[in-house]
Parts: sequence; structure tokens; C-alpha cells
Amino acid sequence: MSRLDALGGSHYAKVVNQKVITYLSESFTHPVRDPLWKHIYLTAGMEKLIQTPAFSRLSRLRQLGLAYHIYPGAVHTRFNHSLGVFHLAKRIITVLLSHPDCPVLSLEGVRAFLVACLCHDLGHFPYAHVFEDSLKLLDHEALSAHKVLEKPLATLIQYDIGTDPYWVASIINTELQSVHNPQETEFYRSLLSGVLDPDKLDYLNRDAYFCGIPYGIQDTDFIISQMIPLPSYQVALASKGLMSVENVLFSKYLMYRSVYWHKGVRAPSSIIKKSLEMALNQGTVQPEDLYQLDDTNFASTLAHKDPSLAIILLAETKGNFLSIHEEDWDGDQLNSAHLLDPLKRWEIERELAQQLSRKIAQPVNENEVVIDVPRSLSFEVELPIVHHGKITAFTDSRTVFGPEVVKSFTRVLKKVRICGPARTLSLGETLSL
Repeated sequence: MSRLDALGGSHYAKVVNQKVITYLSESFTHPVRDPLWKHIYLTAGMEKLIQTPAFSRLSRLRQLGLAYHIYPGAVHTRFNHSLGVFHLAKRIITVLLSHPDCPVLSLEGVRAFLVACLCHDLGHFPYAHVFEDSLKLLDHEALSAHKVLEKPLATLIQYDIGTDPYWVASIINTELQSVHNPQETEFYRSLLSGVLDPDKLDYLNRDAYFCGIPYGIQDTDFIISQMIPLPSYQVALASKGLMSVENVLFSKYLMYRSVYWHKGVRAPSSIIKKSLEMALNQGTVQPEDLYQLDDTNFASTLAHKDPSLAIILLAETKGNFLSIHEEDWDGDQLNSAHLLDPLKRWEIERELAQQLSRKIAQPVNENEVVIDVPRSLSFEVELPIVHHGKITAFTDSRTVFGPEVVKSFTRVLKKVRICGPARTLSLGETLSL
């Protein structure tokens, strides 16, 4: 008989988890002021971590890229957001650990999870998510995990915080193989990236706060209070919290419609993305040139390597590039495959630039014209709901947000746009795709 069997599984879990709760309540003594969540408390080791160059870089990355063109207050940073994600993660894990059904969570694992939440955006690129689907670039989760495994972060994590840097990295980057308790690792991964994860709860609230709009506000305290751990290392939501999921889904839709995919944000962002992708394709810029850059040095550094990238400086200024034509996106239309292929899309954009040049009797460079096709967007609804002791899927609960409704969000949001210099705006109606 194992020691766990002798003690009784639930008793053993309660004893171990109580030690972690004590750590969470007593070790976080270093406050950081935050306009959204007020005081965020760190351990001494975590305070050292946020003072490293890798973390300080986040204070020079705007959370919403060029959204300040439309919402002047949207100049908050990845630094703010990372602290917020950590803060909510700490609150969530405390609530889960206090529940009698919570499985055993090790102190080292909880530390790894909290550090992963703090460091999950270390590898993020400038301009928010503009470059995240560029084929030649590593994704920012892989870059974040790589930074965690480098000195001085790895040393700080191991000796000042007391957990394995690789465990932290494997929670951030799910492509890494778990060398610790696989169930526990998957539990932390699902917490960091799920339907009601701390990342989403922070960015929806924070982005709405700094943009000065109401659409992203969540009932965060209530949401966290309704989270329930399952013995199978999953997280469910009490049925009373069902409206919380509905609010998150609709808020996400509204935030994409009003902020993230606003045409005034997408137009200049698409110009920047195209310029960089062409430079990467031509080899004048290498992926490694980008991984340490931030909003303050991105354009100037790349323009020095490739003069054609000076257009990025123009795109950073509001009003230089606009959406001049838009249509609903139809993935079944005949030319949709061409629009999704960068090389074929560049050919179409070259032809559009020539058309515009003839119509205004002025040269329009092919770098100034972009067909902007938004990436696929997921509205996750995979969340168990607990009602009178029974577990059901969210989509089987009493909600209007069935699969078809959720799919309709993307159909409404996705627009294919032609973006170009402001001087061509009046000609947009004469174009077609």
C-alpha cells in the first residue's frame, strides 16, 4: 500500500495544498501599484525577476500596438498586462486550492505556474499580434520559453523563486515535453490558456479600461469564485457562473469589432506586416534580427537594414494609411486561396497599386497597398459546467451561445480590406477583389 493510499487521497491532498495556500498568503509581500487591480503583490524573487532586462523590455511594448490611433489612452504595455495575468492567476489558484475536491498541487508546480503567467509574453513582438502568423517567425510562446531558460532568468527562477525553469517553460510552450507530473502540467497549461484564463480576464478588462470603453469589462471576482477544480485535473464552472462565459464570449466579440480589428488599426498594421514579410522573404532581414526589438527601436533598426522598411515610420503616424475598400470575407470565393498565399497576394497588390497610380496620376508603390485578410479567430467554449453535482458541456447548458452562434461571430467580424495611402481613399469604391 502506498503512503498516499494509507493517508487517504483526499486527506493527503488537503495537507499538501494547505502548505501551498500558506505560501500564497504569506510570501507575497512586495507590492506593485496597478491602475486596474490596485495592489499586486510579488515575492522577493519575483520582484527581482521583473527588474531584469528581458522583463523590462515589456514596458516598451504597447499591449494594443497601433490602437492608440483610435483610442489615445491605449498606450498600456505588456509589462502591465503580465503583472495583471500573474495577479489573477494567483487569485484563481488560491480559490481552487481551497476547494475540497482540488487534486494535489505541488508547491514547486504552483510556483512554476505563477512564474509562467508572469513570463508568458517575454517573447512577444512589437505591434501586438501583427506578426504572430508570419510563417518565418517563431511564435512568441516559444520565444518566451526560450528566454525563461536563459540566464539570468533561469538562475533567478531556480534559486530565488524555488522552481524548475524548464517546468515554467513547458507550461508556456506546450510543444515542450513535460518532465514533471504530466497531469499537473496539463492542469497549469489549461489554466493559462482556456475559456476563463487569467490572460483573457486581464486583457479584456485592461484594454477596455485604457480605451475608455465598456465592452470588455468582466465580473472578475464572481467568475473566479465560481471556478471548481475536478479530481481529474480539470477546471469547471458552477452553473451560477454560466453568464460569465456568455459575457466573456460577447465581450471578446465586441472588443474585436470595436478595437482589435478596427479598420483604423488594421490598415497601418497591415502595411507594417507586409513590409516586414517582404523583407524576410527577400532575405534583407532575418528572423533573429527581430526577437529583441521593441516599439521604440523596431522601425529605426529595420530601416537601417533595409531602406524600404522606412515605410513603417509612416505607418506609425495616424492617417497616412487607411482602409480604402472592404468586403465581407468569403472563404469559398474563387480568389480566396490567392489572397491567403502571400506571393500571389503580392501580385494582386502590385496590380492594384498600378491601377491606383493611373487613376490619381501619381506613383503608388506596391508596398503602400495591402489586401488585409484577418486570421482565423477562435471563441472557445470547451468548459465543463457543474449543475447539482452533474457535469455537462457549456454548449449543452441553457445558453444562446451554441456552436452556430459562436461561428457567426467570426463571420460578422471578418472583412477583407484593401488598405492604401490616404491620397487614394476616394478611389476605393472603384476597386474590387
